[in-house]
This record gives sequence, C-alpha cells and structure tokens, in this order.
Amino acid sequence: MKTNIKKQFLLHALIAALALLPARPSAAQTFTILHNFTNSPDGADPSAGLVLSGNTLYGTAYAGGNAGHGTIFAVNTDGTGYTNLYSFTGGSDGSDPLAGLVLLGSTLYGTASGGGTSGSGTVFAINTNGTGFTKVHIFAGGESPRAGLALAGNTLYGTTEQGGRFNSGTIFAVNTDSTGFTNLYSFSGGSDGAYPLAGLILSGNTLYGTAILGGSAGNGTVFAIGTNGMGFMILHAFSSLSGGYYGDNSDGADPSAGLVLSGNTLYGTATIGGNSGDGTLFANSTDSTFTPLYSFTATGYPVTTNSDGSGPVAGLILSGNTLYGTASAGGTNEAGTVFAINTDGLGFTVLHTFTGSGGVGPRGSLVLSGSTLYGTTSSGGNGTYKVGTVFSLSLAPAISTPQLAITPAGANVILTWPAGAGVFNLESATNLVPPVSWVIVSGQNVVTNPIAGTQRFYRLSQ
Repeated sequence: MKTNIKKQFLLHALIAALALLPARPSAAQTFTILHNFTNSPDGADPSAGLVLSGNTLYGTAYAGGNAGHGTIFAVNTDGTGYTNLYSFTGGSDGSDPLAGLVLLGSTLYGTASGGGTSGSGTVFAINTNGTGFTKVHIFAGGESPRAGLALAGNTLYGTTEQGGRFNSGTIFAVNTDSTGFTNLYSFSGGSDGAYPLAGLILSGNTLYGTAILGGSAGNGTVFAIGTNGMGFMILHAFSSLSGGYYGDNSDGADPSAGLVLSGNTLYGTATIGGNSGDGTLFANSTDSTFTPLYSFTATGYPVTTNSDGSGPVAGLILSGNTLYGTASAGGTNEAGTVFAINTDGLGFTVLHTFTGSGGVGPRGSLVLSGSTLYGTTSSGGNGTYKVGTVFSLSLAPAISTPQLAITPAGANVILTWPAGAGVFNLESATNLVPPVSWVIVSGQNVVTNPIAGTQRFYRLSQ
C-alpha cells in the first residue's frame, strides 16, 4: 500500500537532504471473470468498455453472435444473467461494433463500424431489454465509425475513422430520433489531424477529442470544437518519434482513445512513443498546456514483457485524484495490465496483471462502481474458445498509514514510525521524474540517514 506522507523541515540542511513524497494508496485486489465469451451466440472479441445501470453492465462484442458480425450484451455485476440482446446481421443494421454504448433512460445508443447499406457503418438504438432495435443513421460514404457517442439532450455526437471531404475522418451530430444529421467537421489529414478512432467528450458547448494521425509531426492531435461545428482548435500535436514508428519522444504518439475532463484539464493516453516507445499517459489543459504524466517502460523483442504494461489504447476514468486505466499489452505475462496513477503523475501502481486464462489485451475503458472496476479483455479467458472476457476488479479499502517522523541527530536524521502500525517499508528515490525508481531502504521502523549528500525523497509502502 502506497501512502500520502509529507513533512516540512525546519533545518535548511535537512531540507536539502530529505523530502517526503505523497504517494497514492493501493492494496490487495480481487480479480473475477464475470463472463467468458464463446463466439456463438454470445459474441467474441469485446473491444470496448462497458456502461453500468443499477447492477447490470451493457457492452458490445466486435465479432461472433448468431451471424458472426458482433453482439450487444448485458450481464449482471455478479456475473449472472448474461443476455445476448442483439446479434448484428452484417446487413442494413450494421456489423462489427468496436465501441461502447451510451445510455439514456432505458435506451442504449451505439455505433457499428461496418454494415449498413454500403458497408460504411451505422448509428443504432436498442432498448435495454433487447427490443426495439432502430437504425438512427446509416453511413454511405466509407466513414466507418469506430468510437462511442457523446449525448447532450437529444443530440448524439461522434466521430468516423474515414469519410468526409478528405477521407480522413469526420465529427458528426445526429438527433436520437434520426433527424438532423450534420457533418460538423472533416479532417484534412494535415495539421488538424486524421483518422479519429476515439469518441468525444462534451463540456458546455465544446467537444474534445483525439485524432490518431496528422498534426505537425503526423503523430496525432488533441482538439476542441464547438457543438455547432465552429471554432476547431488544436490543443496539442504529438511530436516526432526518434528512430521510426516504434521510436521514442517526450509526449507520446497515436492517441487512439478518448479523453476525460476534470476542471480545465483533459487526461488521456497515447498508444506509442514516450521515453521507451511503449506509450504514455498525459494531461492537456483546455488552454493547450500539455504535460506528460507517465511513460510506460520498455518491452523487449520478441518477448514483450515489462512490469507496468504497454500500448494503452483505452481511455482513462477519474475518481477523486486517481486515474484508472488499462494497457493492452506488456506486463509480466505480455497480456496487459490495469493501473492507477495520481492526476499529478505520481504514485503509478499496477493493480492487476492479466494472464492468458484471466484474459488478454484489455482495449476498452473501465467503469468504476463503489470500490469495484469493471472491464473487458478482447481475447483470452479460461473458457474453451478464449475469445474475450468481462471482468471485475475489487479494490481493497485503503489501510491507515502511520505518521513518519524525522528527528535531527548530529550529522544524521532518524526516521521513525510506530512499531505497532503494521509492516511498512521505507522507500527512497533520487528524483521525481516519471517513471520514478523507488528503492527499499529498510523494513525497520527506525532508520538513520546522513543529512549530507544527494537530496532524496522518501515514502512508506506496504
């Protein structure tokens, strides 16, 4: 368990030598597979996040189902009651849903990346009981919507990967009653971006999103646009990669996920780039100030393992000052991870490392209810077919952390904490530049350190 500890020092020498770092709490987690997909009739390859209503989770599977073109499903949070609400036919109704759903009352809205009358995809609606499937809009120009929708009143906002004036993707609006379809913006493929794979978020009259390519270096953008289609603005263009596509940079590249907004700050993920080329987490203020929060550590070839994960393709969710997300690959089993990190970029913690039997390749955003996270993996599982799972991850309550005291003693300082508080380790680091390297100093509750020397940062962990 990481814990928040900070101490003010009265002696200038002690200030130079020591500091105590706030760290985010973590504790043991309980991982549960709620459903193992079997391809037919329930679906396969769920690549999107879930939406929760009461005790029921709703989602989509990209493939499988009665006709092999994907499904819409429901499952209870305890893993019971799995229901195939709808199987896509690949015809005018659509096919291959890659995005999650949005809920209004008892109606679910979503997108299918293919199918429709010209194979360009659809926007659809369906009741939560599986009745009343309706085509809200049928695309006809090669658009292929791969992202979920944002809902404001009776208007749905979304993106398409392709189509538009330059065939580099669009931003659109359509009413829930199928009227008023409007192409708000066509990406040029140049400095504004290209091929938006992610959905939009709405704040007031402004939509925020990402484009996976384009921008000044061709590595994607973060953008804003008014709900009326006016005022398109680039908030960040991701920088060039050294050494080609899998090279590194400071900010990341190819943002394929949507954003989450808190106050005036957007938080997101980039699939590649960063210090090791394996992806980043970032913050981007609505006034265009960009801050890298975390770079995933390097994975080797051909064994692509590391400790924290790589290739985040899903967006983040926010609870208090903690961001939760998934990495689609990496980890100790090459199967991806669930992680948490503070909004200031500190306290990165791996909450779960996937195994083949527990799922592989989480590609969708998480949903948090109480102290439990819910999500999907696009493959793996412990069933016969290993074509994906729905899972839950229960977060154990935080354990109370003892106070760390620092006492000068000649040329040294003595760090102590109550002996009866439980088993804690004192960890130190020489800097706070992510990814921070923490080293265990001692497991004893009394530690003596010299004042002189390199500044160090300390925290308790359990």
